[in-house]
Amino acid sequence: MDLLIFDLDGTLIDSKLDLAHSVNATRAHLGLAPIDNECVYSYVGNGAQVLIRKALGPEYTDEQVEAALKYFLAYYRQHMLDYTTLYPGVRECLDRLRGEGVQMAVLTNKPVRFSSDILRGLGVFDHFLRVYGGNSFEQKKPHPMGVEKLLEESGVPRERTLMVGDSGVDIRTARNAGIRACGVTYGFQPETFAEEAPDFLVDTAAELAELVIASRSAAKGVPT
Repeated sequence: MDLLIFDLDGTLIDSKLDLAHSVNATRAHLGLAPIDNECVYSYVGNGAQVLIRKALGPEYTDEQVEAALKYFLAYYRQHMLDYTTLYPGVRECLDRLRGEGVQMAVLTNKPVRFSSDILRGLGVFDHFLRVYGGNSFEQKKPHPMGVEKLLEESGVPRERTLMVGDSGVDIRTARNAGIRACGVTYGFQPETFAEEAPDFLVDTAAELAELVIASRSAAKGVPT
């Protein structure tokens, strides 16, 4: 595996609290009661607009959702690093993979400016060949457009590429692009793997690094 394409929320970063607080700040702005944090977490993965649409409910018009989304993004912009951290072992995993010469990229449905700034704030932005967000292309995940662009830019063939994510959205993205997928069980929505089964499952970032390095050693005929 020569190219790893990472999801962001629930895969590299634990952003649960900042997202939940921002969603409930938006609801409070509209005079609504807060919703349970776990409910917010289940809405994450398809972009900010879908998150806000689900958090408000079907009775809100598209215009009202757009206004609420604007408020949410402004609030989240100010609070997106209040509690957000890298998951345990992620920094070490990224360092190790970079040392092994593995190319890495981020493909998330979160807006690209927010994604890049969070990765910079956490000190790992420079590990990645590219960081692409939900507004980087005409289509979001699970459309394969972002993966196709990364394959083109990296020069890595499909069979040497791995998508890493915490939800069925990431697995569908990999399937649509004809690449393999690895699910992380510590993220937001591991229950979705029951319907969208990944090729590999890991419980920790350290286990992911071992998996990738072992695959590269096997390809070179080096005993692991």
